[in-house]
Amino acid sequence: MFTDFFLTLRDAKVPVSLREYLTLLEAVEKGVAEYKVDDFYYLARSCLVKDERNLDKFDQVFGKCFEGLEFTAEEDLVAEIPEEWLRSLAERVMTPEEMAEIEAMGGFEKLMEELRKRLEEQEKRHEGGSKWIGTGGTSPFGAMGYNPEGVRIGQDKGRHGRAVKVWDKRQFKNLDDQVEIGTRNIKVALRRLRRFARDGAATELDLPDTIHSTAKNAGLLDVKMVPERHNAVKVLILFDIGGSMDYHIKTCEELFSAVRSEFKHLEYYYFHNCLYERVWKNNDRRHVDSIMTWDVLHTYPADYKLIFVGDATMSPYEISYPGGSVEHWNEEPGAVWLNRILDIYSRSIWLNPVPEDYWHVTPTIREIKRLMGDRMYPLTLDGLDHGMRELTR
Repeated sequence: MFTDFFLTLRDAKVPVSLREYLTLLEAVEKGVAEYKVDDFYYLARSCLVKDERNLDKFDQVFGKCFEGLEFTAEEDLVAEIPEEWLRSLAERVMTPEEMAEIEAMGGFEKLMEELRKRLEEQEKRHEGGSKWIGTGGTSPFGAMGYNPEGVRIGQDKGRHGRAVKVWDKRQFKNLDDQVEIGTRNIKVALRRLRRFARDGAATELDLPDTIHSTAKNAGLLDVKMVPERHNAVKVLILFDIGGSMDYHIKTCEELFSAVRSEFKHLEYYYFHNCLYERVWKNNDRRHVDSIMTWDVLHTYPADYKLIFVGDATMSPYEISYPGGSVEHWNEEPGAVWLNRILDIYSRSIWLNPVPEDYWHVTPTIREIKRLMGDRMYPLTLDGLDHGMRELTR
C-alpha cells in the first residue's frame, strides 16, 4: 500500500525522495500516526511535501490511494448534534415562490414608522408571524425569517442580505496584514504604482560613488552614503469590512499584505458598506475609538492616491438617504461623503471583489461606479493592473 502511494506521488510529479519515504515508514512504525487517518495524512504530508505548490497534487494522490480507509473502531465513533442546529429550528425556510409573494413596506420612511409603531404596541414574544417583531416569520422586523426589506434584530449574521438596518452590536475582525500570499502576482500588479526617491538620512552605502571617491583619494577609503531608495507614492486605502464582505476576507487580506509591503507611505481605515462621518482603525474598538472622516480629509493631502476596497453591495438607502446606514443614524447620505472625499483625492479608484459579470444585477454597485466616475475595477490581477494604470495617469 505505502509503496504504491510513494510511486503514485512520483508519477504525479511530486518530488519525493527515497529518504523521505523511509522517514515516513519509520514514523508509522513508531506509532506517530496512532492509527488515525487524519493523523496519518498530516504525518505523510509533513514528511513528503517540501513545497506548498505540491500540496494540491499530494491531496489528490492521497485521496486516490486511501479512499474509504478508516482506522478508527466503530465503537469509538460519537455523533453529536451541534447546538447551532437546534437553535436554528425556528429559522424560516421558504421556497422562491413564497418569497416572491411577500411585499416590502414601500420605502425607508414607511419602514421606520412601522417599526416605531410595533415597539409601542407589542407586549410579548412572537414567532412565525407576519406583523410583530419575532423569529422565523415574514415580518420586516426580527430574526431568522424572511422579508425583502426589513430591520434585522437579534441575529448574529445575515442570511439573505436584505436588511436595511441591523439592530445589534456587530463584531468585525481586523484584516491580517501578515497573511502569507499564495501568489506574488498581486505585488507585481501593485508595482505599477511606483515612483522611487531618495530622501531622509543617509543610511545606505553608495558603492559606485565610494569606489570613485576612493580612487580620486589616492586609494584611501572614502565611504559615501545615500538615503535609502523607496517608493515615494503615498496611498490612502479604505476597506469595507463585515457583512457581505465576509465572503471576500481571504482576497482582501492578500491585498492588504501586498500593499503593506509595497508602499512605505500607506494609511488605511475601515468602513462598513458606504463611507459616512466616521471610519476606524481597529474593528474591536470601532464603537468607542473611531476617527471623524473630516479629520482624515484634513490630515492627508491631495497628493495621496485613494483606493476603496468593497463589494458595493448594500441597501440603496445607505447611499441616498439620511439615516439610511444599516448600523447607525447618519445625518448625511453616503453619496455626500463619497463626493466630498473624491473632490479632494482626484486620483482614486474602487476595487470590487465581486466578479464583474454580476455588477449589472446589483443597483448599488452601478450607483457607486457612477459616483466614482466609472473608476471601479474588479479585484483580480487584470483589474489591479488597470486600476494602478488609472492612479498613475
